[in-house]
Amino acid sequence: MLQSFQIVGTQVLVLFVLIVIGFFCGKKKLLSGQAIRGINDLVLYLVNPCVIVHAFQREFNISLLRGFLFALLAAVIAHGLCLILSFLIFRMKKAGEDAGNASGDENRIRVLRFATVFSNCGFMALPLLDALAGADGVFYGAAYLTVFNLLIWSYGQYSMAKGTDGFSAKKVLLNPSIISVFIGLILFFTSTTLPDLIALPIGHMAALNTPVPMIIIGYTIANLDLKHLFGPADEFLVYLFRLIVSPLLLLGILYLIGLRGTLLVSCIVSASAPVAGLTTMFSIKYGRDTSLSSRLVATSTLLSILTMTLIVGIAQYLS
Repeated sequence: MLQSFQIVGTQVLVLFVLIVIGFFCGKKKLLSGQAIRGINDLVLYLVNPCVIVHAFQREFNISLLRGFLFALLAAVIAHGLCLILSFLIFRMKKAGEDAGNASGDENRIRVLRFATVFSNCGFMALPLLDALAGADGVFYGAAYLTVFNLLIWSYGQYSMAKGTDGFSAKKVLLNPSIISVFIGLILFFTSTTLPDLIALPIGHMAALNTPVPMIIIGYTIANLDLKHLFGPADEFLVYLFRLIVSPLLLLGILYLIGLRGTLLVSCIVSASAPVAGLTTMFSIKYGRDTSLSSRLVATSTLLSILTMTLIVGIAQYLS
């Protein structure tokens, strides 16, 4: 348990150092808003797909396939639980109710729902899984990330883009992150190893998956009033269900169906991660409440120093 606390705590603190670097860049005007939007697109459309392809560079075997399928099932259950909870907790105002603030309220609710459903299972969970469980942990984390990508680029993108001109079903299907999932699966099922000329650049791009999004978040936080890092009560509901309720529910379900060992721990690490960094990136892209999204990401990451340590520690003890 103590070792788990040290690993998780160190990893989260590393992420906060990167956020501080982004914060510094924002305060000192080393990066502009236009540059951040370009970097944001770089992560969404290039770095994230490289992470998927890189993680699936594994030789096929039945044991890994079985674990992969269970990780997919766990991810579906986790996102389904969070989706149901988000709609029960955060409700849109009815037509004619406080019409003067309807638009702002809708923007806020969409961000709160998005933040409740999607965890930082790529930017934070994968580096942590590498430290906790090695290559197998990263592989199962990538399986979880597969469901995450399919949902965030379909339902997630639709929910954030609704009411704007940003959503297109065709663009979803042709999204690089979605395409990379199918490429990665083909590579795994055929045990295909990419040549170094391709694999090494993909690996280098995948390595940007942790620092660059944190810098973007830090830049956005630079425009926040840090005295209001903890916002209204409804934001605490996001932290409660994102960091505690949903991962503990998933842990109970997976334990009851017999999952143990690296597979159980990997799924719980992914599910207990803080609010997805893509919450801020999508808010920037579709003109939602960026100050709210940045606050949710930053505060949940801070709180996760404690919550992830405890929940992952329980998962390791049970496995």
